[in-house]
Amino acid sequence: MLAQEEIVETSFSFSNQVPSPPERRHAERHLKILRVGTLMVDGRRELCLIRNISAGGLMAHVYSQVAIGQAVTVELKTNQQVSGKIAWVRDSNAGIAFDTEVDIEELLANPTVLDNGWRTRAPRIEVDRSATLRAGARLFRVQTRDISQSGLKIETDGAFEAGAAVVVTLDDFRPVPGVVRWQSGRACGISFNDVIPLPELIAWLKRR
Repeated sequence: MLAQEEIVETSFSFSNQVPSPPERRHAERHLKILRVGTLMVDGRRELCLIRNISAGGLMAHVYSQVAIGQAVTVELKTNQQVSGKIAWVRDSNAGIAFDTEVDIEELLANPTVLDNGWRTRAPRIEVDRSATLRAGARLFRVQTRDISQSGLKIETDGAFEAGAAVVVTLDDFRPVPGVVRWQSGRACGISFNDVIPLPELIAWLKRR
């Protein structure tokens, strides 16, 4: 498990070099902010914790085995995927060399609304887990289709109004209060009232 002092910030650098392992840190740091990304490897998607980003690559805390030379894709933001290869692996950290350099200034800008008018959102992971949904006195058995720290998508036979207060209880997880944001057929989007801490979400995902 990553120590608390190691997960509070992500370092950005304008260097075109892949960030070095943690014990080789140097002083080329410009802005620090926590950033969660999505790592796509061998056809699966999973969360990763990005600790250091440069124009040429990044260092991330990963939650599965990766190998040097392995091709991966990192989703830094909802609208931006960057392909690369694993450059080094040390403990639970991995260095990824981008195939093409990224624009660090654009990443730092991190707009809340994209050019097409869509809002950015926390990375989502596809899941297939059952859950219960309570809306007032009604209780429904639903199926979870994807989840992020800030919300989830479910499939349900129930009908809900946007803005309805609900409580979601995922199998093997605590009840989480939220609000219905949209429904289209059997698909329904729910926003959590409070963000789920990343370590807690990762631990639940690894229990499947």
